[in-house]
Amino acid sequence: MVLFLMKNTTRLYLIRHGQVVNHHEFRYNGHFDVDITVIGILQMENIAAFLAAKSIAAVYSSDLQRAAKGAEIIGGTLGLRPIKIHAFRELHLGRWEGLTREEGAARFPEEADFRFRDLARARVKDGENLHDLKNRVMPALKDTLMKHTGEHIALIAHGGVNRVVLCDAIGLPMENFFRIEQDYGCLNVIDYFDDGVKVVKLLNGGPNQDLKIAEIY
Repeated sequence: MVLFLMKNTTRLYLIRHGQVVNHHEFRYNGHFDVDITVIGILQMENIAAFLAAKSIAAVYSSDLQRAAKGAEIIGGTLGLRPIKIHAFRELHLGRWEGLTREEGAARFPEEADFRFRDLARARVKDGENLHDLKNRVMPALKDTLMKHTGEHIALIAHGGVNRVVLCDAIGLPMENFFRIEQDYGCLNVIDYFDDGVKVVKLLNGGPNQDLKIAEIY
């Protein structure tokens, strides 16, 4: 056990962006660029205050504003300039982007029976499936982690991106993607050891779990 603890460790603070302005409409945002609410800002401020006591070397985010705004809030508190990476964008939902389930089914009746829980092996027209998302996210994450070996970094991303990273860390197939919850403003902590071992220290937790938000989704 002593040897295990002595391994070179890179720690990832993996954060989901704050509550989005259309959260109550249950829209498939994907790459659809939406802002965060006042509650979303508060969630990011809470994360920033929590991370202020940690030794964070760098802050990364998706380049979509709902993640980038959180990164600016966190980076501002930590005195770090966030780095935006396109590869950390949410799952691309093709022609269903920005639509609700009802709107998508009405506009594209040939896809009315499509279930998003089948995304491990299916996709809507012009969109990605979960393996496409994994093949986009994981190389970017690997490169980012390698730049910060032995350091602690923060990444503000999306529910889908976070689930991919967590499935990889736990060793779960993409078919288990939806078994992992990611609330708005949640924090995950993953340790990456130099021998390839990955340990999830915290999942869907953090300071925002104490907030009583009626409409969290």
